Amino acid sequence: MRAVLTWRDKAEHCINDIAFKPDGTQLILAAGSRLLVYDTSDGTLLQPLKGHKDTVYCVAYAKDGLWSPEQKSVSKHKSSSKIICCSWTNDGQYLALGMFNGIISIRNKNGEEKVKIERPGGSLSPIWSICWNPSREERNDILAVADWGQKVSFYQLSGKQIGKDRALNFDPCCISYFTKGEYILLGGSDKQVSLFTKDGVRLGTVGEQNSWVWTCQAKPDSNYVVVGCQDGTISFYQLIFSTVHGLYKDRYAYRDSMTDVIVQHLITEQKVRIKCKELVKKIAIYRNRLAIQLPEKILIYELYSEDSSDMHYRVKEKIIKKFECNLLVVCANHIILCQEKRLQCLSFSGVKEREWQMESLIRYIKVIGGPPGREGLLVGLKNGQILKIFVDNLFAIVLLKQATAVRCLDMSASRKKLAVVDENDTCLVYDIDTKELLFQEPNANSVAWNTQCEDMLCFSGGGYLNIKASTFPVHRQKLQGFVVGYNGSKIFCLHVFSISAVEVPQSAPMYQYLDRKLFKEAYQIACLGVTDTDWRELAMEALEGLDFETAKKAFIRVQDLRYLELISSIEERKKRGETNNDLFLADVFSYQGKFHEAAKLYKRSGHENLALEMYTDLCMFEYAKDFLGSGDPKETKMLITKQADWARNIKEPKAAVEMYISAGEHVKAIEICGDHGWVDMLIDIARKLDKAEREPLLLCATYLKKLDSPGYAAETYLKMGDLKALVQLHVETQRWDEAFALGEKHPEFKDDIYVPYAQWLAENDRFEEAQKAFHKAGRQREAVQVLEQLTNNAVAESRFNDAAYYYWMLSMQCLDIAQADPAQKDTMLGKFYHFQRLAELYHGYHAIHRHTEDPFSVHRPETLFNISRFLLHSLPKDTPSGISKVKILFTLAKQSKALGAYRLARHAYDKLRGLYIPARFQKSIELGTLTIRAKPFHDSEELVPLCYRCSTNNPLLNNLGNVCINCRQPFIFSASSYDVLHLVEFYLEEGITDEEAISLIDLEVLRPKRDDRQLEIANNSSQILRLVETKDSMGDEDPFTAKLSFEQGGSEFVPVVVSRLVLRSMSRRDVLIKRWPPPLRWQYFRSLLPDASITMCPSCFQVGGHPGSSCVLLLATFPLPTCPSGRRGPWEEGHIHGSKLGQRLGCPLPLLAFRVHLKRTSLDPALSTSSPNPGGPASVMCL
Repeated sequence: MRAVLTWRDKAEHCINDIAFKPDGTQLILAAGSRLLVYDTSDGTLLQPLKGHKDTVYCVAYAKDGLWSPEQKSVSKHKSSSKIICCSWTNDGQYLALGMFNGIISIRNKNGEEKVKIERPGGSLSPIWSICWNPSREERNDILAVADWGQKVSFYQLSGKQIGKDRALNFDPCCISYFTKGEYILLGGSDKQVSLFTKDGVRLGTVGEQNSWVWTCQAKPDSNYVVVGCQDGTISFYQLIFSTVHGLYKDRYAYRDSMTDVIVQHLITEQKVRIKCKELVKKIAIYRNRLAIQLPEKILIYELYSEDSSDMHYRVKEKIIKKFECNLLVVCANHIILCQEKRLQCLSFSGVKEREWQMESLIRYIKVIGGPPGREGLLVGLKNGQILKIFVDNLFAIVLLKQATAVRCLDMSASRKKLAVVDENDTCLVYDIDTKELLFQEPNANSVAWNTQCEDMLCFSGGGYLNIKASTFPVHRQKLQGFVVGYNGSKIFCLHVFSISAVEVPQSAPMYQYLDRKLFKEAYQIACLGVTDTDWRELAMEALEGLDFETAKKAFIRVQDLRYLELISSIEERKKRGETNNDLFLADVFSYQGKFHEAAKLYKRSGHENLALEMYTDLCMFEYAKDFLGSGDPKETKMLITKQADWARNIKEPKAAVEMYISAGEHVKAIEICGDHGWVDMLIDIARKLDKAEREPLLLCATYLKKLDSPGYAAETYLKMGDLKALVQLHVETQRWDEAFALGEKHPEFKDDIYVPYAQWLAENDRFEEAQKAFHKAGRQREAVQVLEQLTNNAVAESRFNDAAYYYWMLSMQCLDIAQADPAQKDTMLGKFYHFQRLAELYHGYHAIHRHTEDPFSVHRPETLFNISRFLLHSLPKDTPSGISKVKILFTLAKQSKALGAYRLARHAYDKLRGLYIPARFQKSIELGTLTIRAKPFHDSEELVPLCYRCSTNNPLLNNLGNVCINCRQPFIFSASSYDVLHLVEFYLEEGITDEEAISLIDLEVLRPKRDDRQLEIANNSSQILRLVETKDSMGDEDPFTAKLSFEQGGSEFVPVVVSRLVLRSMSRRDVLIKRWPPPLRWQYFRSLLPDASITMCPSCFQVGGHPGSSCVLLLATFPLPTCPSGRRGPWEEGHIHGSKLGQRLGCPLPLLAFRVHLKRTSLDPALSTSSPNPGGPASVMCL
């Protein structure tokens, strides 16, 4: 630090105080009773101010002006003692007053005292100067106090002292802060202004005066200082701070705040601060050593560890001695002091070991490394001599001598080259061994060799940075400052007081080496730091130069796997003995996109096929054709195929199809047509293909089928002769008529047609047709499964009429299986009878369910009464699913009560009491149970059923079931009214076949004529002809009537067995035959009341009629309104054929039964037993 006088003036009186205007443009002095205003730029007195009659001792600017803006005049306050000095806080809110009695008073803007500080010396230590620290970085306002007790102290705004008092050894008259609170200016009886740290550590002298320094102030935001003396002298100084620093490779140490040292790692940007608390005069750094020279000693620091990134320093040695030197250098075990022409080598204990005397002034010194204790020094003198000195050797080695003085120098990493910057700003590079000047460059003020590359150096000057590699031209770019180091791609530049690391790409020198095909040297330069583009360029150049090792390293840097694979393949081929560099270079050119050059090299090396393959892979077909010329047809076909592939890839499918067809690649052409839905092109290709080309034809048919053109697909299959595929096509497209027609011609495809057809029917809810289709296809298991599922669904949905029909179909299905498979005959027959029984139960229960669930009933009470009794007598121990005994008993009780069967109704109500009754029936049943008690305990005789075989009256509730209690003859019930029919089943004698029995019955031996008489009754409205019949003379021989003459009375049922004689005597009209298919035998029934008509359905063999009815009913299958023969049962309520179920099952229009009176009726004897005689009973006609 040094002070330069800018201007000086002298007033008539002592300068008591000085204050700068906040912007620093004006200076106000308190001289006697006057205020003098000066221009700070040149010291011109602007004007004197008069405001006081007595001496002015202090003056200060408020931050917002000279006077308080709230006051129209000066506000005055009395003080207990003489006020010697004052100072405002940074924010202008508080004013500190220093008094003669040693008291410091801190007041607010209104003059109110907030803090009072009493100094230990009291009135013996007047407070001669105070100043607030202007720093904005301090958390608290800090007040510096200088008293005539020759001490300086520091206080907070609260009055708390900071640290201890510091002795001055003179009487301080003024104190002020310098450069934003970093330093303190202090003057007094020592007739000089001294610079202190903000903590009170003395740093140096600003300027010596002839009398006491009464006041000093620093100009705001500048390094100017004004000094006022007792003799009226005013001096204006500029302070100049020199840079104290040291650099070794990537570690930079510099002085901060005059007493601190900061060590910065230039690569990691880490910093560490070392507080010395004294003025730092010199700094030297080398490897793990750091030397700091203080006024009275030298401190030697070392790193804690050998880690290159470690930034923790500790004190190794202290040399307590005052040294005066121009330069300081530290080595591993020594420090070097430079004093003009002399160098001294001292150990860390302060002992001088060696001394070198130079011929001229030492201008530059640098440690160039070496073993610990034997380091080498590079020394440059003013006379141009350059020396190398080893710290363990007394003799200096002269490297060379030049005519001009040395300003800066550096040695290359290999110690073979020396770079010197002389006083003419010229950079000169010498060969140390030969002393030869290699080259020189102008406009240089500093130079540094690259520590990682022997042939690279940089130098700065004239605002530019210059980089030179080997003997190539200099690469220049703008840079402010001085170059002090060069490591890899980083250049360390000192600008003003700071050093920075500048990242400089080494692209320019790398390209200089590439131009000369020096790939290895270019790679070394690139390793220092270049961009990815530069690395790729290096890799490409090395690859073209066939320097595969360098190219491989460069491609690894940019992670280009494609070129690395190429280099790896070339290296493998070279290992196998290939030496054709033209072929290697052709591969390189092809990878780089230089296809024509690659083709020429391929041709020159005798590998035309590789050139052709390259062109085709790149879809450069025109070049390929030109290269091929009129060559092999196979290669031409291959070329066309590849061109078609290319057209396909670039979304030109039609062109690709044409090329594929011309090349004979029909499959690929068909695939394109199929993917784009071009049916016309597909059928055109299919018609042009030969039938022997099955693969493309099959592909054509597949695409045509997918494109919804089954006709064209069928044409293609026919051309191929693939009937199975044709059948599958018809099935998949649901063209069943064509499939059935094909199945008729080729029965072997029967299963392939009917099984999918049945599945399709089932999926479309056409279950009955599906069942038939399964049956026709021979899939009995699937047919039964369909019916079982339909049955279960019908029961679950309470469609008991449908359930009855499906059970009947199941029984017939079992009968068919028993007929087709003798091994399952017994099992299937058992299932047949079981399903027949369930069909009867569900058919009867349908009426009960409808009666209990629907608000209106279509059945007569007598019918419901008979159905209820039939179900109770027929139900097995395990009640079938869906059938409710509660509903049956409730219906029986209700209808019995209505028809007069009170005893039976009471019995039914009693049975209901033992069952779980739904809530909706609870009230009705309880009421019925009570009201039936008021009825007689007997049943109406009209309701008692009669056995037509033995003429026995049976009870309404028969414990034996639906058989006669006397003869055990099973009752035959009408399928409509459930009345007991006048039919008796008979069996044929052993040896009589069904055909013989039919022939015997058809013979119908003539009986003696009856003695019939006619009785005609006439009245006004009608005429009635009644036949009066006499007893048949053959009656006694009739086995049926013979059986009736006595009561059987046994517990075993004895069936009626007839002989041939009896069969001849029977009339065809009296016999009903159930012609069951094998393996069942036919059933024969005889009507014991020939005049009463009974009708039987020829499909389901259900019979109907009523003994007391004058009409004959044509009966159909009981479960559904349409039996397998298409006839409708008249007992079914409503026209189900018009319902959804009927439409789904495809039922015909309802057949209507009319009650008509005909004089002559001719009915199929298989359907009816009605008399054909004129005047017979009423008949029925089915329309």
